[in-house]
Amino acid sequence: MRILVVEDDPALRLGLCRTLQAEGWQVDAVTDGEYALAATATTAYDAAVLDLGLPRRHGLQVLQHWRAQGQGLAVIILTASDGLQSRLSGLNAGADDYLAKPFEPEELVARLRAIARRRRGASSNCLSAGALQFNTDTRELRCHDHRLPLSPREAALVQLLMAAPGTPVPKERIISAMSSWETNFSANAVEIYILKLRRKLAAAQAGVNIVTLRGVGYVLELP
Repeated sequence: MRILVVEDDPALRLGLCRTLQAEGWQVDAVTDGEYALAATATTAYDAAVLDLGLPRRHGLQVLQHWRAQGQGLAVIILTASDGLQSRLSGLNAGADDYLAKPFEPEELVARLRAIARRRRGASSNCLSAGALQFNTDTRELRCHDHRLPLSPREAALVQLLMAAPGTPVPKERIISAMSSWETNFSANAVEIYILKLRRKLAAAQAGVNIVTLRGVGYVLELP
């Protein structure tokens, strides 16, 4: 999952980025509303953590612009006010959830996970494909009830492929999900991680195949 953090407070912004990166997510960060609009104009994000009290353009205006432009990224708004009107304004403008400051980082992570489950129509945190089971919260992959060790990027790749087995995942989608502004992920790097994952699945006798669709991307095929 690729996430945009929009927060003008330096300490909080750094803390948010570290918390989300520790989950294996790719994170970019900006400091005001104008930069937020510029970021989403050029990069596809799965979610945004959006402070309302931003310089140059208020967070509510940013959110309204995203929704008016048809941008469907999930949005959790951060607000210093826990008043009813502040919550209603954000939710009515199209936010998926909100957190009042101060909050625990673990709660933000849990809410992002919950939003991701709702958006893919899942009632649990487990993805299944053949003999494979992937826990989207712990990012643990099991095959025939044995744990397969994964790097954070391998886990991100597994989640993309297992979210919809049999459905092609465009290479551009993989590159975006596994990149951040600090670490650009190339098409060649995707192929390397696909090869590593194929070898692990073959060694575990998972009984599934990652098939290359030339000019499109990859698909997880079941027997």
